[in-house]
Amino acid sequence: MAPPAAHEMQQLKNTLRPSKRCYVWLHVLLLFALFGLSKSQSIVDTLPGFSGELPFKLETGYVSVGELNDVELFYYFIESERDPARDPLILWLTGGPGCSGFSGLVYEIGPLRFNYTAFNGSLPSLELNPYSWTKVASIIFLDAPVGTGFSYATNPDDYYASDTISARDNYIFIRKWLIDHPRFLYNPLYIGGDSYSGIIVPILTLEIANGIQMGLKPLMTLMGYILGNPVTHLHNDENSRIPFAHRIALISDELYESAKNACKGEFIDPDESNGECMEVLAVITKVRETTPSGFDEELLVWDLKMMNV
Repeated sequence: MAPPAAHEMQQLKNTLRPSKRCYVWLHVLLLFALFGLSKSQSIVDTLPGFSGELPFKLETGYVSVGELNDVELFYYFIESERDPARDPLILWLTGGPGCSGFSGLVYEIGPLRFNYTAFNGSLPSLELNPYSWTKVASIIFLDAPVGTGFSYATNPDDYYASDTISARDNYIFIRKWLIDHPRFLYNPLYIGGDSYSGIIVPILTLEIANGIQMGLKPLMTLMGYILGNPVTHLHNDENSRIPFAHRIALISDELYESAKNACKGEFIDPDESNGECMEVLAVITKVRETTPSGFDEELLVWDLKMMNV
């Protein structure tokens, strides 16, 4: 893989927000830092942008999956900072689909985060996250499905992965990973994720549970799964925005009841010949546009605390 040209990096710098520019810069530097590592796991002691050695154990590597072992899934593994022999093990799948596990590591629950105040457009700096889940759990951040982050396939056809294929590959991954890391085999296992992983995580958890019932080795100590602001059903999630806006008092009882009755509960794919429904939805659109924070994705899908961002 050839390094990005200077003009390409300058275009990224000019068009991305600071948080995204930090992410892109560090991911490119990670590519250079990890490029020479073998498929077997490797311990990473230092990272670009972090001063000194990492105060936690970071392992990276590849695990071969797929029907012909022609898919290579890349992972970041961070041991619990408390008691890795007893603390839970979490397999974390970031959403998208197609968001790198590195995103979960630096933006969500990992031990590092970007220092935005020190960012000047050059090398981003990293600092410790005092709220990291790795203080009480060991976490595998997985680049999945194939094509995400550093994960790749040797057969181009393998890049066309469905939800079920992705879950199957992830199941093979965790089985092989635990065989290579037997000391974590008896730790409580949780499957976690956010956003689109709300679709993948339950499928994967069911695969693991079925494998346990069938006696497939290694037998895992599955305890459950964790979902944060998950996608659960593409249509229902989108269609729930108007009822949710009503529940948090962004639209009135009268307006909501009118919409519910006129549209028969179908708000994102209404019958366009239903004039009454289209009229009330137009009113709701105007309310949305005149609400200071709006009630769009940042309010109705993600974190309520972010409504004024």
